[in-house]
This record gives sequence, structure tokens and C-alpha cells, in this order.
Amino acid sequence: MWRAGFGPGLKDLDSIASLSHKGLLRKMLKDSSDEPPYIDVADPEVKTGYKSPTEMMAPSKTPATEEVKMSRETARRRLAQISRENIKTLNVTWLNQMAVSKQQLREKMSLFWHGHFAAQSGNIIHQQQLLDVIRRHALGNFGDLLREVSKSATMINYLNNNQNRKNRPNENFAREVMELFTMGRGNYSEKDIKEAARAFTGWGANPGGEFIFRKQQHDDNEKTFLGKTGNFNGDDILNMLIEQKQTAYHIATKIYRFYVNENEDQEKIKWLADRFHSSGYDIKKLMLDVFESDWFYSPENIGNRIKSPVELLTGIRRTLSLDIENAPVQLLFQRLLGQLLFYPPNVAGWPGGYTWIDSSSLMLRLQIPKMIIDSQEVKLAPKDNDDQMMGMKDSQIEKTKPRSNKRFGAQVIQATIYWNEYVVTFKKVKRDELLQHITDLILIPQNENKKLIADMFVNAESRESFIKSITIQIMCTPEYQLC
Repeated sequence: MWRAGFGPGLKDLDSIASLSHKGLLRKMLKDSSDEPPYIDVADPEVKTGYKSPTEMMAPSKTPATEEVKMSRETARRRLAQISRENIKTLNVTWLNQMAVSKQQLREKMSLFWHGHFAAQSGNIIHQQQLLDVIRRHALGNFGDLLREVSKSATMINYLNNNQNRKNRPNENFAREVMELFTMGRGNYSEKDIKEAARAFTGWGANPGGEFIFRKQQHDDNEKTFLGKTGNFNGDDILNMLIEQKQTAYHIATKIYRFYVNENEDQEKIKWLADRFHSSGYDIKKLMLDVFESDWFYSPENIGNRIKSPVELLTGIRRTLSLDIENAPVQLLFQRLLGQLLFYPPNVAGWPGGYTWIDSSSLMLRLQIPKMIIDSQEVKLAPKDNDDQMMGMKDSQIEKTKPRSNKRFGAQVIQATIYWNEYVVTFKKVKRDELLQHITDLILIPQNENKKLIADMFVNAESRESFIKSITIQIMCTPEYQLC
């Protein structure tokens, strides 16, 4: 459940207790079969401003007075500010879906694709549209996903393809489509990049997020790409990339590293890639191959992954069935831990693995469960990076708070924990078996767990206190960082 989703949900325990691995997988597939609802948090003013640019937003053919120019700039800044606030809401709304949705497999796959097709945009309309594409196709066909992502306004703008024109090709989009999204670095030539860039000329998007093909800007001359010659356009290039077995191998490698093990097993990856390519890039079948394989459950693949910040935060919420009401603290935790949704560090996404852990982030990780449960104040200040701040510096946040000697960015955690629901889960468990039972629920089974249990400090005042104290302690251990 940690690999295919975000850990066991408290409300799911009864329904999955008697299921086998295969039965649980089938249930998760069924739960994730419906198309997810579109997440729309965009302010009406932003929708109007971006989808139907007014004279205040769009440049006029006639010379504008200084007053008109200032009005247009004011309108642009206002829309940008509202849009940034909406992206914060989008972040927390999606995070909430990960925590409460039955579609665990779909949302986890969406998080994977969110890192694979990494892009930034300050336009909430564009961000919502790209997220919708990823969530709809997360378990569908990779070719369909690739084509829609490649034509999304977020990706076109992020990779500068609006500036890709005949006789003045911009190679950024073509390069990243091959290096990161399909074949992987080293499996094409510089000439292939240049020819592909020519094929993508004319691909653009408007502020409302609509894909636009500007025919007059397209280079319709002959091109040679991956050994084939023809009058290729952008769709032709994507189709040829899909045909390459190397694309299937690149995707299978990333899937293996994300879902199985950071240490690549080339034989198993090649087996996955061959079947993925033969299936016509059926993502659901690829994941079935992973989760139904005996080697997925081998000891070397159990408890070897470091949870990403989003996995960690979402997993705590699912296990305890808790709600975190204030959005700012959720964004602050993401920033402090190094994974702020919709703001990847670069087009390669989050590297994952041991990059999630350093001396400061590990100490914070070990404290987060207790901080949430005790509704503590988070006084740590993230690095002052404007991209990661969603366009708002820490000092600006401070201006909205009463004067105090608190450090910039401090936020009080406002969480509701349904302890009664959690404690009743163990009502049939004998007193002397509680410790082991809770450990088995919260931690991935490992030999070290027995020693961990022996070293636990227990509050034995009552059965309820015992359950609460052990749960918090286990979640604050280094072992809880693994899945």
C-alpha cells in the first residue's frame, strides 16, 4: 500500500485485512478505474483574464498612453498575484486528494508523472490543465499522455516552444522531450535535436491554455530524424519516439527506481520494458507486471525506499485519519523538506532517493509527527527562493502577521486527529500484543523492528495512552522514513 499508494488508510483496514497481495492490487485497480474529477480552484477573475484577455491584458495595435500602459501592468500583476494564491490552493487540494481518495494507485502514479513531466507555470489555468492531463492518463496509455502533455500550455511555455519558429528554431522543447520524457540522454544525436526542433516549430499555446498551431511559423521543409527522412511535424516526432524500444526502457527504468529499488536490476527492467513496448505502452499493464512479480516482494526490495516529503506527510494523515486545516503550514513543510508540488527544482524533476535526506531535513522529519499531534509552531525558515515561495518572499508573509520576535515563515499547526477512530481499530487486540500490532501497522516489516520495539518508552497509564504514545514514538523513528 505504501508503494502503490500512500500507505494504509485507517478506514481501509477492515476491508483489506483478509485480502492477498493480488486481491489488494485488484481492489486498488478497481478503486482507481474511474476518471478523476477535474480540480478547479481558479478564481473567476483569473479565468476571465487569462481565457478572454481584455484590452487591459492584451497589447493593442494602437500606441498606448502611459496611463493605459500602467493600467495594463496593474491588471497583469493582479492576475499573477491571484494566480499564485490559487496555485497554493491547488497544491493543498491535490495533497488532500492523495490523503483521502480511494484512488490511491491513480494518485500515486500521478505523483510519479508529476515528477517525470516536471514543469512550472505561474498561470493557474495552465497548472490545472496539466494536472488534469496527468491524473486522467496516469494509468492509461503513455503515448496519449505524452502527446497531451507535450501540447499543454505549461510545458510549451516552460520549455520555450512558443519561441520556436521557422528559421529561428528553439531547441529546448525538442531536447527535453527526448532526454527526459522519452529516450533518455545519449540515445540520439545533436542533429536529431535540431531536426526535431524544426518539426515542433509553430507549436504554441495562448494564455487560456489552448494549444495553437501557427502554420506560418512552421518549418514544412524535409527533415531527417532518427534515420528517417520526411516532411515531419511535431506529432510525427512524438510517434517516432514512441516507436523506439529505448523509450519503453527509459520509462521502465524510472518506474523501477520509483516503485521497486533505486539500485537498478537491468534484467528485470529489460523484461518490464519489452512487455511495456509490446503492450503498446499500457501503463496499467506495466504496473501489474511490477506488483504481481515475485521479485517485487523480495527482501532486498522491502523497506529500501526513503519516503518523499509528500509520501511522508500524506502517509501520516492516512494512518491517523487526521486533517490539517491551515494550508500555509502544509506548504511550509513541503518547502522545508524539499518537495513543493508544482514547483520542481528543474525540468528533470525531484531526484529522490538519498537526496531527500540531509542533516537538517532528517531531524525535521523525525519531529513532524509529534509536531502535528501537539499542534506545535513551526519556526523554521526555508531558503529565500522566490520560485519556491510561489512569488512571495518570507518577509512579505511576516508583514501579514502581528509583530513578534518569531522567525520568518513561522506557522502554527492546526490539526484535527480522530483518536477515537484510531484507538478503536485495536479493540480486539490483546494488551500484550498491542505493541507488535501497532508496529506492524505503521512500519514496513524488518528484522530491526524487534529491537526497536524493545527500546520503546511506553506510557502505560491507560490502554488509550499506551496506543497513542507508541504510535507517536514509532512515527518519529528513522525506520518510519522507509517504505
